[in-house]
This record gives sequence, C-alpha cells and structure tokens, in this order.
Amino acid sequence: MTSRPIALVTGASRGVGAAVAHQLSESHDVLLGGRDEEALRGIAADLPGASPWPAELTDYEGIAAAAAGIEKLDVLVHSAGMVELGSVSETGVDSWRRTFELNLFAVTELTRTLLPALRAASGHVVLINSGAGMAAKPNWGSYAASKFALRAYADVLRGEEAQNGIRVTSVFPGRVATDMQREVRESEGGSFDPEHYLRPESVAETVVSSVRAGDDAHMTEIVLRPNG
Repeated sequence: MTSRPIALVTGASRGVGAAVAHQLSESHDVLLGGRDEEALRGIAADLPGASPWPAELTDYEGIAAAAAGIEKLDVLVHSAGMVELGSVSETGVDSWRRTFELNLFAVTELTRTLLPALRAASGHVVLINSGAGMAAKPNWGSYAASKFALRAYADVLRGEEAQNGIRVTSVFPGRVATDMQREVRESEGGSFDPEHYLRPESVAETVVSSVRAGDDAHMTEIVLRPNG
C-alpha cells in the first residue's frame, strides 16, 4: 500500500465488484474482498496498488481478524450478494436466512467492524442495492426483503455517522449483465440478453462518481435503469 487513499470492495472477484475495483484503482489502493483468492490474485496483478483480501463474509470472527490491521479506510463498497428466487409458498426459512445472512448481516457486521477505520478517514460507505430494494415483485420475496432492509440500514447508518464525517450512498441498479444475472434468467426460464441490461462498468462509474463528489456533495441514493 502507498500513501493513496484505501478502498475495500467486497464481491471484487467478478461482476460489479470487479468493475468498481478497476475504476477505483485509478485513485485508490484497493483491497479486493471475496472468497475466490485465486481470482482475486489475478485481478490484483492487473491493478497497481491492489491486493487480495480473501474472506468469507459470513464468518464474523474471521472478518474481525482480517480487518484488524486496517486502521484507516477511505471507502467501503459492499458489492457481494446473492439471490434465490421462489414464491413465498415455496421458499423455506433456510433460503430466507441465507439471503439475509449475506445481503444484510454480513454488510452490517463488516461495516461495524470497520467503523473506527472509516471514522478515522471521514470515509464513504457505498451499498450496491437493487431495483428490488425499491419495488418487490413476485418470486423475489427474500431478495427484495433483504434489499429493502439494506436501504433502511443505509438510512440509519447515514444519520448516525454524519457527525463523524462519514457519507453513505445506496446505489439501486436495474438488471446488470453479470454471471449472477445469467443464473437469474436461467431460474426464471428466460434468455440472457446482455444488450438489454446495464454494463457492470456503468454501475461502477456511478459508484466512483459518488466517491469523488466534492466535500459539499453527498449522493445519498442513486437509481440506475437499463436504457433499452
């Protein structure tokens, strides 16, 4: 690491997280958070100042140990997430728990763990939410509920930490052309048409714009939809 500001991006091994890491690396040293250490090392090799931060986000003792050496953190981007589709009549409690564990609880605990480092830098927390965090549709119950809760968490965090100079931004993209979207479309029984979706890079540009906003600007919520 150099004297440049430091950013930690979860879900950095692919998709939106990887795109955010690439764009942030122009101005920040980036910690690449994720489970696939080999993939993280491959990405880090292409990004000056980047390094893998392998972690299982739902292993909270492991997260605390991994975060122990971070004394100052300028940006924390929560991009890791999961979705399991199904009607409320078919979706059991285990699916709800898995979804909330990664999409909400891992976010709240990692943020809580890193709050001293974020406060030290008057840092910025960016939460990659979803269009499902603003409007819930059939068969998206557990995912939408976790994202609605994530929006509420962002509001509370923003209100509580404003006195410490911390900015909190929620980004609500529509469908994005990622591997996860491909899996979703397979689950829905539809085709995967990347040209009809947002590019990961477009979401990343929005995240980086919010991070680079002047001290007088606080982008609290940003909504993105595919233009097609």
